Order: sequence, then C-alpha cells, then structure tokens
Amino acid sequence: MAVIKPFKALRPVPELVSKVAALPYDVVTSKEAAEIAKENKYTFLRVDRPEIAFDESVDPYDIKVYEKAQEILASMINEKIYVQDERPSLYIYQLNRQNRIQKGIVACTSIDDYLNNVIKKHELTLQVKEQDRVNHVNFTEAHTGPILMTYRENSRITQIIDNWTSSRPPVYDFISMDNVGQTVWVIDDRDTIDEIVNLFASVDALYIADGHHRAAAAVKVGLARRQENPGYTGDEEFNYFLSVIFPDTQLTILAYNRVIRDLNGHSHQELLEKIRDNFKVVYTGKETFEPQGKHLFGMYLDGTWYGFQAKAGSFDEKDPVASLDVSILHDLIIAPIFGITNPRADNRIDFVGGAKGLKELEKRVDSGEMRVAFCLFPTPIEDLMAISDAGCIMPPKSTWFEPKLQSGIFIHSMKA
Repeated sequence: MAVIKPFKALRPVPELVSKVAALPYDVVTSKEAAEIAKENKYTFLRVDRPEIAFDESVDPYDIKVYEKAQEILASMINEKIYVQDERPSLYIYQLNRQNRIQKGIVACTSIDDYLNNVIKKHELTLQVKEQDRVNHVNFTEAHTGPILMTYRENSRITQIIDNWTSSRPPVYDFISMDNVGQTVWVIDDRDTIDEIVNLFASVDALYIADGHHRAAAAVKVGLARRQENPGYTGDEEFNYFLSVIFPDTQLTILAYNRVIRDLNGHSHQELLEKIRDNFKVVYTGKETFEPQGKHLFGMYLDGTWYGFQAKAGSFDEKDPVASLDVSILHDLIIAPIFGITNPRADNRIDFVGGAKGLKELEKRVDSGEMRVAFCLFPTPIEDLMAISDAGCIMPPKSTWFEPKLQSGIFIHSMKA
C-alpha cells in the first residue's frame, strides 16, 4: 500500500517558470551553474547550488552556503517569484523529449513507506552527499528537488491523468534549457484527488528510479523532526517528501557508458585476447557499434569499434545483479583486465550518460583524454524493479534516466 499526499506547492508565477526551472543540482557542476546564473538571475540553481554565490575558496559544505540557499529562497518568495497554492493539490507533470511523452503525478510520499520498504531502493548512498542534502532541507525548510519514482502501471490512474490533461489547460507549458517540453496541470478537484490517492493505496510498491540521496536525506530530516516533536501526529509535512511518480511503461533509461584512461599495461592485441576469454567478437569496423540487446557490448579503441557478446556460462544468469550488463562488464573486463576494482574511487575510469551518444565516447578517446571506451545496452526497467524487489543493490552508474526532472517547478515547504 503506497501512501501519496496532496500538498500546497510553492510554484513559480507562470511568466517566470521557464527562467526559474533548472536541471537537478547533481547533473550540473558548480562552474556550469555559475555560468547559467550569470545569464539568468532567476535560475533555481542559485538555491540548489548556493556555493556559486561565493568564490572557490569557500567549502561548498560550509554552513554559510546553506544559509545562502535559505536567504535566496526566502527572497524569491518575498518577491513573489514563488506563490503557494491555497489548498492541497496533486499535480500532473508531463515531459516531452524527442516526441516521447511521459506523464507523472507530483505528490508527497511517506517516510514510513521508505522505512517499511514500500518505497524500494536499488542504490547505496554516500554519507557526505546525504548530509549535504540534509543541511539543504534543514536550512531551506523545504524539499526543492523531486525524487523520480516509478510503479507498475495502473490503467485507471493513467486514464485519469489522460482525461485531465485532455480536458483542461495546463498552468505551465514551456521548453527547458535541455530542449524538453515541460507541461504542468493542477489537480484541485477533491473527488479526483481522493480517487488517485485511493488508487495508489492499491499499488504494492513505489521504486526510486533517481534521487536516492535526496530521499535518504528527507527521511533523516523527518526522523530528526519526530524526535524534536515527540507529540507528532504523522500529518506534519516533515513526514513526507516531494516525488514525481511515473508508470514504468513511460520511463526512458539510456545506457551509462564507461571510458578508461589506460590499458593497464596491455597492448591493443593483448586486450582483445583477454576479452575473447569470455566474449565472442561479433563486429569489427569503423562504424559505431551500439548494442541492440542485453549482454552485447561495444568497445572503441584506436579508431576501431568492436562488438562483443558475453559467452554462455561466463556469468550467473540466475543472479539478478550478476546478470546485469554493467556487472558483466565490470566483473569480466573492467576489474580483472584493467585492475579497476572500485569504480567509485578510481580516477582511471569515468562515466558518460547515454544522452551524450557514442560520438562523445569517440571524442574522448580520439582526443587522447581517454584510451578506450565501452558502451552498453540500457538497463531495462524490469531489471531495476526485480533487483529492488529482491532487496539487492545495483552497481554504481547502472542507469541514466532521460529526461531529467527540472528543479524549481515544485517546492514542498515543511512550513505549510
């Protein structure tokens, strides 16, 4: 039983929403955020990346950085850039990337569902990143970046969403900086809200697709607030956090590819021979090789593309984690051949989100920055859900969801 809750969103006024909305803080560097803010004084990156208000000598985790986020958000509210809805509502958030449309419900989800594993996870979190978001939530008194969630599609929920969007005008409709259509409707009819809430109560599980650190931080803040308020009722806003929930059939996962700085002492030919121990070479040529199915891999080296297929018996097909392509690549090539056992910490490896395409891999290798690149078939959403259901953890950088949710369109205030 999944709990969702309508809330009074803080939202930008329509005439400024396209300037306020910004990519999530964790896909934009401080330098990139600073450049955007120079051109756009309204960008929400000023709140999400408050370190850009200081010079580089200031630690981005310094308390005064979070105080700056609090100050900027308060000023945006005072200046009526943001206005809070008068009554609790649900929202429909539609993304249109390259004519592929996905529509999700924006709502608050329960920290108890997170703790009881109704909200399922598949990723480990890092303490320093969690604490960063804990501080950000505590100082702003708000959840500013939505967590991307999914669920096994319920046809009635989809029908309600489609009926609402086809019969009512949106409150926002604009193209974001990453060339994605952003359209929002407000569901403020009590009967419709109640039906959607009740329908989600019949959903067995919600799955975090993206935003594990934000979700973990929201839960930590909520638990701390409960300790500070022993008489809490469970209805307080700190018991819930901001989420956008899409049906599994509508999400797009792209590959998360790998580039490596050196061949770990191997020659080109030695590398190929070692790979052939567990893989069959299915392609060699100058044209790009993009895997079209599971257990297929592409490699770009010295101006040539290779296609490999994992041999039967080279991995445990019954293990939901070991049979992931990111696991196969790591376990059979990256760790044993390149000596990279901890991809989170080894600076010899980098990761390239699939949205940048295979030409980006060629560019980084041809420039001499990297020595070799590997591309994968995207992890299917079914695999993510199966691993989450099994209580297992996916390897780092297993999925790249596209498009990214914009920050700053919806804010869940814990003061409401």
